[in-house]
Amino acid sequence: MDPAALSASLLAVVAPLAEARREGSSAGITVADLPLERPKNRDHGDWASNAALKLSKIVGANPREFAAEIAAGLEAVDGIARVEVAGPGFINIRLDAAAAGALAKTIVDRGAAFGRNDSRADEIINLEFVSANPTGPIHLGGTRWAAAGDALARILSSQGAKVTREYYFNDHGAQIDRFARSLVAAHQGDPTPEDGYGGAYIHDIAARVTEQYDGDIDALDPDAKQEAFRELGVTLMFSEIKQSLHEFGVDFDVYFHENDLHDSGAVDRAVARLRELGHIFEADGATWLRSTEFGDDKDRVIIKSDGQPAYISGDLAYYLDKRERGFNRCIIMLGADHHGYVQRLMAMCAAFGDEPHVNLQVLIGQMVNLVRDGQPMRMSKRAGTVVTLEDLVEIVGVDAARYALTRSSADSNLDIDLDVLQKRTNDNPVFYVQYAHARTHNVARNAAASGVDRSEFAPELLDHETESALLGALQEFPRIIAFAAEVREPHRVARYLEELAGLYHRWYDNCRVIPLGDAPVEPVHRTRLWLNDATGQVLRNGLTLLGVSAPERM
Repeated sequence: MDPAALSASLLAVVAPLAEARREGSSAGITVADLPLERPKNRDHGDWASNAALKLSKIVGANPREFAAEIAAGLEAVDGIARVEVAGPGFINIRLDAAAAGALAKTIVDRGAAFGRNDSRADEIINLEFVSANPTGPIHLGGTRWAAAGDALARILSSQGAKVTREYYFNDHGAQIDRFARSLVAAHQGDPTPEDGYGGAYIHDIAARVTEQYDGDIDALDPDAKQEAFRELGVTLMFSEIKQSLHEFGVDFDVYFHENDLHDSGAVDRAVARLRELGHIFEADGATWLRSTEFGDDKDRVIIKSDGQPAYISGDLAYYLDKRERGFNRCIIMLGADHHGYVQRLMAMCAAFGDEPHVNLQVLIGQMVNLVRDGQPMRMSKRAGTVVTLEDLVEIVGVDAARYALTRSSADSNLDIDLDVLQKRTNDNPVFYVQYAHARTHNVARNAAASGVDRSEFAPELLDHETESALLGALQEFPRIIAFAAEVREPHRVARYLEELAGLYHRWYDNCRVIPLGDAPVEPVHRTRLWLNDATGQVLRNGLTLLGVSAPERM
């Protein structure tokens, strides 16, 4: 019996009881009103519910008495071994071994589909992440968002959402001018401009611009030369960024150019829309958004008095463009230095008539620090000033990098010990999980060699305490994925996988799939093979959601 079936059984018991107490009305009770959770103390059963406490006022009943009525009804349900009422009205449910063990076959039969559903099919999501300026290699903050953003896209898609991965290409503004000046200086052998970019990559890009430019770049006047280095340099730098992300397992559906907002008239359209809505005013020769009406700390200039667009103009145009493209959820993943932008972005969303934190969500990621030999790692050989995506991958590999960057909440600072990530021990979390998956395949290979197959399935035989614990964790996988999608937190999947790996290793130490010596193969061995393979499937499904490989041998 999986959680969905148990929830349906709980509803089938509660609804008639509510109707009886409310004279024929069940008050519209649904499965959502009947929460189930795994007790921290397994002595309390397989599942627990506070439904009686939650509904007692609605149905006009004493919570503990109502819980006792629910418990009596549940005990008559096939697959439920025992139901107890605890405290003021908590309901503890214990499944019989056969009902609990049946999950193993369900998982194997569903395969890669286990944990997936269509609950978010109405969400058309634009997920914007990384969006690093094309002025240098991706630093660790961008790398964290690459791993977390791609994992979030996978998780949301697994729940039925239609997700478009989008990269906002910042090819407009002062930082691109500084990049171009830096390339020109490197080409000419001049010192790096005071506000420019340094590092070996600048010299690499400058040399490639010179090589690929069609003509004599030194024959150009200074303005034309800078424009040539700007245009070709940005193209080459962004090509490197895309290649680095691709090798990291991250590809985007859309690369949106900031310049297009200004060249296409999108800014003017956004201003016109807000003017129609009555949220624009003119003052001091400038055009303003009356954003204080929507929770901002001050009104914002959109078009400056000199006629030039202010920074927020691009945000307005870009958000409206996304909504006009049909996205009803716009999620933006920003670095810690953008925390102050959230309030004005939500005001912008409300000004367009949308619902902040629903139509627009902003996720803020915190800093990443690398530690090697007990000391902070601060410098990149190539970038010169920061550690980059390439640096991290070169040291620990793609899998370890992605897993390490995803397994902690993105809104907290993250310290990564590179020495730990290079170890093939249980101290290394990605090794721990991947090894558990590889072990399930090794068990299956050895079982096949010993004549153990899945020709029988007797779930009632899965009654060892480690089997109960393992099955309990496997039941949780769909809920974990659904919750990770709801709260936009991929790290919950990684932490779950580590817990599951630990339970599997303990089960492996206590329950044999292969008979000892010359003992015959029995139904329990074949049934345990189903459980072994089910665990491998869930580990594989979870690692896939994180964009991490699931090796069959290690």
